[in-house]
Amino acid sequence: MELSPEEIELFIKEVQENSKYDFSGYSIKSFTRRVEKIAMDAGLEFPELLEKLSSDKVFLERAVMDITVNTTELFRDPLIWQSIRKDTIPLYKNLPEIDIWHAGCSTGQEGFSMLIMMKEEGLFENTNSFGSDLNSDVIETAKSGQYKYREIDEYIHNFKTAFEKGEKAVFEDYIEVSRSGSLIKVSKNIVQKPVYKQVDLTKFENPFDRKFHVIFCRNVLIYFKHSLQNQIFEFFHRNLHTGGSLIIGRHEGMLGHISSKFKKNGAIYIK
Repeated sequence: MELSPEEIELFIKEVQENSKYDFSGYSIKSFTRRVEKIAMDAGLEFPELLEKLSSDKVFLERAVMDITVNTTELFRDPLIWQSIRKDTIPLYKNLPEIDIWHAGCSTGQEGFSMLIMMKEEGLFENTNSFGSDLNSDVIETAKSGQYKYREIDEYIHNFKTAFEKGEKAVFEDYIEVSRSGSLIKVSKNIVQKPVYKQVDLTKFENPFDRKFHVIFCRNVLIYFKHSLQNQIFEFFHRNLHTGGSLIIGRHEGMLGHISSKFKKNGAIYIK
């Protein structure tokens, strides 16, 4: 099935009219592939898909969960984590509390990566960690801190690269590997630290009632139209302390007037 931009707009309108979700600011190109897969998996022609969205709330909610992209891993893009450790964390090491928000936290590996790094830097007790995502299913996975064993080799590689050669950080101090159960588990004290909430960034609401020293929003904005990206950058700017850091994906960028409100250092933007 190949859907036209007009059909995708109809899909978005149907979801908006029958739920709390608004996908009007999403990039049509990336959105189309996911809607086509939903229709194909359900064995529905497009008119039937629209009808099911309006008549079946459970199906609609599942479709929304399937639409949201959830790709993450421990210490993803480890060279960026080297920069975070070297250039970002030292900015806040003398604060009594460090508030960090992972907006679009997916299944939690990014938040756990940051907490492991804060632990290694002796700042774990000072750190308040917050995670949010549109997809409630991935938040439940994050709360468990358990992942499939097949990612283990990539996680170990990322960990070693993030901490560079000669460092004393030990992967097994934070990650329990259960080969028999085909699972890896993040240590309990790390898993219990973050506070999670289901949040739709396009509503521009801060559910944690505070400003942040660091906001992560990596590989989320790439799925939004340029105008929505800038609105979210403005939202993050309002919710960062002066001198706070915004960390986005390496394939994402900041254009237009909003860029004058930040000082850029690689993928890290300082308010």
